Amino acid sequence: MSNIEQYANPQILDLVAYEPGKPIEETARELGMAPEDIVKLASNENPLGPSPKAVQAMCQAASQANIYPDGAAFRLRTAIANRYQVDFNQTIVGSGSSEIIELVGHAFLNRDAEVVAAEHAFSMYPIMSKLFGARYVQVPNKPDWSHDLKGFLDAITDKTRVVFITNPTNPLGTIVSQQEIDDFMAHVPNHVVVCFDEAYHEFSDQPADTVKFVRDGRQVVVLKTFSKVYGLAGLRIGFGLAPQSLCTLLHKCRTPFNAHLLAQEAALAALDDQDHIRKTIENNNAEMTRYEEAFRSMNLEWIPSHANFVLVKVGHGRDVFQALLKRGVITRAQGGYGLPEWLRISIGTPKENIRCIDMLREVLAQ
Repeated sequence: MSNIEQYANPQILDLVAYEPGKPIEETARELGMAPEDIVKLASNENPLGPSPKAVQAMCQAASQANIYPDGAAFRLRTAIANRYQVDFNQTIVGSGSSEIIELVGHAFLNRDAEVVAAEHAFSMYPIMSKLFGARYVQVPNKPDWSHDLKGFLDAITDKTRVVFITNPTNPLGTIVSQQEIDDFMAHVPNHVVVCFDEAYHEFSDQPADTVKFVRDGRQVVVLKTFSKVYGLAGLRIGFGLAPQSLCTLLHKCRTPFNAHLLAQEAALAALDDQDHIRKTIENNNAEMTRYEEAFRSMNLEWIPSHANFVLVKVGHGRDVFQALLKRGVITRAQGGYGLPEWLRISIGTPKENIRCIDMLREVLAQ
């Protein structure tokens, strides 16, 4: 029998597939525990669940599941355009913001192209770059773990087509300031598409305004998601904002009906559920303080976070991850991001966080 790999595109052979957080059901089966006894703090999900208004909207729309969704996502994109004060034609909806990253790859990346991103950046950036055969260039972070945008400018060449600026960053949780972004945009060449990945934007108390570059017609894509603060991770729905000419290219690359009916209706309802957003952010702020106080009492180093997760240095990250897992607490080891001594912990409910902290104390004491 022939080896099918010899017929595959060569750029994918060395790719490492994206590894999601360990599912609750799988962990429960392995440990012989009930799913409700498992605490999952691995995937930066909203611990308060989806917006109640989104759930109601999905229930009402479910009876129409036999009909194709609106391929143009007219109502959702109109609401997004109104929220961010851009034109309808400057919006695009995708199956999570990760699909918009893929659309950018389809539109601009090939074997002659280069991508610039920060060290320890979201793993989808190198995966997509290599998938399209582009060269992936990592820029070391500054001592405070934030993006070095001056280093980004130095790394840009005539072949650079896409730059990813993650703000706040994943998995580090750091931010770059408005001034740093403005200075970078003042010098970035016109042949470069700048992608501002803002999946955690709502959790930051120092959010930068990047949508202004869309209104100014700059070559930028602002990536947003309904997976985090809106609590719709299971529906895979995200969106992008970009100048019309750039958005038109991205629309040419997307598949028909890429955002399904229930996702569109839920996102439309969640977008205006300010009460749910407020409660989510309040819980995140209070529980982040709980973790910081616990880390301080355990003499652990952590990176102050502007997102809904925190990175903490525990020594042997994989070992601590496994030990917590055996106790029914799912976190995220960071060896795949080149941070083998660190764990990423998503912010959960008070009950979940107290249990995680207690188990972490127990594991480290041993």
